[in-house]
Amino acid sequence: MPRQADPVVETPAGAVRGLRDGSGERYRAIPYAAPPTGAGRFAPPAPHPGWAGVRDATRPSPTAPQPARSFGRLDLTPYFGPGWVPGAEYLSVDVHTPAADGGRRPVMVFVHGGGFVTGSNRARLYDGSAFARDGVVLVTVNYRLGIPGFLDLPCAPANRGLLDVFAALRWVRDTIAAFGGDPGNVTVFGQSAGATLTGALLATPRAVGLFQRAIIQSGNGTGAFTPEQARRVTDRAAAALGIGPTAEAFAPIPDERFLAVLPALAGLDLRTATATDPLAGLSPFSLVLPVQPADALAHGPARDIDLLIGTNTQEAHLYLVPQDALETTTETDLLTLAAHRTARPDDTPGELRSALLGAALFETGTARMAAAHARISGGRTHRYSFEYRSTALGGRLGAAHTVELPFVFDNAHQPWLHADTRLLGPDPAPAGLAARVHGAWTAFARSGDPGWARYDPQHPAAEPLGGGGAVFR
Repeated sequence: MPRQADPVVETPAGAVRGLRDGSGERYRAIPYAAPPTGAGRFAPPAPHPGWAGVRDATRPSPTAPQPARSFGRLDLTPYFGPGWVPGAEYLSVDVHTPAADGGRRPVMVFVHGGGFVTGSNRARLYDGSAFARDGVVLVTVNYRLGIPGFLDLPCAPANRGLLDVFAALRWVRDTIAAFGGDPGNVTVFGQSAGATLTGALLATPRAVGLFQRAIIQSGNGTGAFTPEQARRVTDRAAAALGIGPTAEAFAPIPDERFLAVLPALAGLDLRTATATDPLAGLSPFSLVLPVQPADALAHGPARDIDLLIGTNTQEAHLYLVPQDALETTTETDLLTLAAHRTARPDDTPGELRSALLGAALFETGTARMAAAHARISGGRTHRYSFEYRSTALGGRLGAAHTVELPFVFDNAHQPWLHADTRLLGPDPAPAGLAARVHGAWTAFARSGDPGWARYDPQHPAAEPLGGGGAVFR
């Protein structure tokens, strides 16, 4: 039987050629904005000029400049991807569709995590085969990171990485119909930093009409820096580079130097008279906003958006277990947290530390976001609690940050996720859990209903995924 020709799609910017396989069609490295180079790294995303002829969309794109990251003995390569792959045209999307046939299928747009400094849509975890198999068009987005993406600079727009996500959503609105997607049925979903960006979309008036549903996985509705906190990061970065704290001074600095000074930003005290560090020192970058997204929902499109939101039950294990900090934490380390010891008398010091860090980073902000959305949206909120415990690192990793992702993307069976030092550990994934989680996400994208009751702030139960009974929080 003769080989089918590679599919070609006409877009407003030009034609692209993809690949067809058993799960559908893939189109990679499609630019949604012009390359951010030089001073353009500190400007809003600009329209791409387009191209003549047919653009090859069969190879992955470059990635945003980013440092290498290590999580001790845990191999997180499937999460972080290849790291920095240099190239100017990294403001791009990948599209995985059942067929670019003019159909009007649900569209899901994924915003990756990585602490605002790392990650890309090239990460192995974000393969869209299962979504295309199930009749959903998946779009995965790259955006600016680190200093170009999130350092707050005078005379430069704030939150440039978030502006990139807006530009990608406008590309989806204007282009996705050519790939068999419905621009009137778009779900934005993100994890970790990507989830925090998704929460900001809900609170931003300019997002009205760009999407109809949102999923926030392990984000923080109260994770933004205040302008005062952001200034501290900017001043430290400028001092490390030996330049003034302005966009004009930063513009000629090469990306390699930006990456080289990132260690100088670690451990910066961001506590102020009015705010704590919402990221507990884990990243020197976040959104910079005068009001937290959870407190600003009424000013954006949130009241008309269906929301699925949740956390994992042992989020902070990711930051402690691979470094053996779960066992080495002592009671002395926690003397200032004696009240919490009363509430959790059976926890080891490490488990208590993990619980407190997880609450600070994810759970408290998630609870505020869920309650605020439920109040303004008339009950269009669903909440989950992911409870399955990975057996990685001698069974200690547990229901840590990122463990839900293989189940969302329905690739938990892949061997590259299974070994003692890999994300899901040596044990096989529970039968049916990936089908249930992935099925809930795609059902939500179609109808706004993942298959369980809506969230009620008066009786705040979260649907348990991979565990026991309902969790109340």
